[in-house]
Amino acid sequence: MFRFEEPTYLYLLLLLPFLAAFYLYSNYRRKKSIRKFGDPELLAQLMPDVSKHRPDIKFLLIFICIGLFSVLLARPQFGSKLETVKRKGVEIMIALDISNSMLAEDVQPSRLEKAKQLVSRLVDELDNDKVGMIVFAGDAFTQLPITSDYISAKMFLESINPSLITKQGTAIGAALNLAVRSFTPQEGVGRAIIIITDGENHEGNITEAVKSAVGKGIRVHVLGIGSADGSPIPAEGTNDFRRDRQGNVIITRLNETMCREIAKEGNGVYVHVDNTNTAQKVINQEINKMAKADVKTKVYTDFDEQFQAIAWIILLFLLAEMLILERKNPLFKNFRLFSNK
Repeated sequence: MFRFEEPTYLYLLLLLPFLAAFYLYSNYRRKKSIRKFGDPELLAQLMPDVSKHRPDIKFLLIFICIGLFSVLLARPQFGSKLETVKRKGVEIMIALDISNSMLAEDVQPSRLEKAKQLVSRLVDELDNDKVGMIVFAGDAFTQLPITSDYISAKMFLESINPSLITKQGTAIGAALNLAVRSFTPQEGVGRAIIIITDGENHEGNITEAVKSAVGKGIRVHVLGIGSADGSPIPAEGTNDFRRDRQGNVIITRLNETMCREIAKEGNGVYVHVDNTNTAQKVINQEINKMAKADVKTKVYTDFDEQFQAIAWIILLFLLAEMLILERKNPLFKNFRLFSNK
């Protein structure tokens, strides 16, 4: 397992493009100034000791050293041992609706983006818990198996968009059944499913799926996102909205009644997601109420520092930069003259 103990220092790598641009601009200005004195080829013959490529090589070595130094400050480490540890926590499966109706913008910046922001903040609040993600539209599939790796959870979250599922619809029942099967077999752990949806165009078998979850001691919470008044769905790549076969603009509305029924049957809570952080606070309170048990997690321990190798490479590059002269070495020139006699 590889990681950086101080990853913030990697932002120093952002300086490298500016440094390269400054060097190229300086070379351009220097060549422009030389042209004012005469033909560059003629001037090169008058200055035989000036090397054309050595300054570039010296800059490249310094450039690499600065990049490596940023990595060194970030303290790269390798985990040498994988251990199973027990931590007090709960298990949460998030089922996120990614149907086209989630592109509506009655919640800013859009229903889907607002939902992703909410999930991201929810993951930030987790501590020793496990989380997994399911995406659904006309079908459902696992985007992230249940894990305690929050970094991976947020990374997978960023890649979610409606194009992941071509079949349109809102198969909440299929998402619930998949979520129920996604929990670990460990006993005594508090479990919950959080459905984030606008509830439109739902498929059947929802009641049976909810009962199956409750029968296994799993609470089902629903976050309804959107407005009852409805909103058109932007057509991607255009300034228009999606239309039906008759050419009428499609208006998508939050099915709040159905969302409330699912939450009630699932012994959970229903929360309406708007442009505030109210939904975030309510769902965090519900998670904190859940019974926490010992959650077994595999983690890497005994991380070994790897900066020594990078430090040696930097030292060697700096020595090479010092030994390379910008001008051609006169010793080599005299050696060539001696050899020609």
